[in-house]
Amino acid sequence: MSNDLYPDLATRFIKRFGTPHTIAAYAPGRVEVLGNHTDYNEGFVLSAAIDAGTWCLATPSPDLQCRIAAGDIEQEVAFPVTDIRADRKTPWANYVKGMLAPIVKQANPAHGVRILFQSTIPLGAGLSSSAALEIASGLALTTLYGIPRSKLELARMGQAAEHEYAGAKCGLLDQISSLFGKAHALVRTDFRSLEVTTVPAGDATCFLMCNTRVKHSLVDSEYNERRARCEEAAAFFAKILSHPVQALRDVSWTEFEAHRAAMHPVTARRAAHVIGENERVLKGQRLLKDHDLAGFGALMFESHESSRTQFENSCPELDAIVESARTIPGIRGARLSGGGFGGSAVILCHPQDASRIGQQLASQYEARFSKTPEIRVITPSDGARLLPG
Repeated sequence: MSNDLYPDLATRFIKRFGTPHTIAAYAPGRVEVLGNHTDYNEGFVLSAAIDAGTWCLATPSPDLQCRIAAGDIEQEVAFPVTDIRADRKTPWANYVKGMLAPIVKQANPAHGVRILFQSTIPLGAGLSSSAALEIASGLALTTLYGIPRSKLELARMGQAAEHEYAGAKCGLLDQISSLFGKAHALVRTDFRSLEVTTVPAGDATCFLMCNTRVKHSLVDSEYNERRARCEEAAAFFAKILSHPVQALRDVSWTEFEAHRAAMHPVTARRAAHVIGENERVLKGQRLLKDHDLAGFGALMFESHESSRTQFENSCPELDAIVESARTIPGIRGARLSGGGFGGSAVILCHPQDASRIGQQLASQYEARFSKTPEIRVITPSDGARLLPG
């Protein structure tokens, strides 16, 4: 599939709706490089926007109807813009509905809208296809209805859409990564202050995404349970530490070790992962600035081991990829990326080794699971934007 769907989508928009689009937007997916489940704990994450994403085309219509068409699966939903409700029968549309609802509420529009979107992001691969859809549609719709939003406001709208229309209590990582991505750089986000900085990745840095083809769904998985455990842990430390604790971000590893015996064992394991991840991100940022890719890769391996044993959001297929990565020459680090429970692993290597490493990973994975993983080179890319024309 072409990595630029815009020209074809523009033609298909006219065929479907009988009129050209007036607004077009694009939003990329994201790869979480380091910092797993730290965003909703007000911690730190290193991520990147990727060179795959979602295109969203829209135009106003004279009626009060909204029609949303998914170009890749050729499905369409229609409903009055005055009555926007989530529908489990068409879960893909709920992300767009969640973005449209607050816009309609504020704009009180005298017209409906026609929307066509399509993506090059594999579904269920842990690359944030849902956030890309939210941000692409949100950027298009806020422009269409004349209600501009800042990047952070769009990110919060996307998060609210996940919470209220899709049922996933996600943080802001996916939306911020999609909006603030920069070519050839990682994005470091402080999820308390929402300060976003870029960290150059360097020419000697290459990431491979290895999609296990085990689809994950944050709504159907134990994601919400993990978040509840983290909140329970933060409440525990807020009662016993002498300084304020709003989230696990405020708890040091030393403080955690001093009190973990008094915690519920499962809650302690979840907290250990998040507190350790925050420390790994801060250390990893320093290592990247010093061009210490071997040290950074070691942190990636540590992160995966913590996900596997402490947060328990890995799966046999992800573990197998990381196990293979430890034995293949040229790989500096590997870990699961995203919510977990399936999806993808991210591999750090040198660009000149990427093809060989991809073949070796695929061969070992196929031998073990009798299925072929999807492996692609990931290029850190620019974030969401309106498109010309």
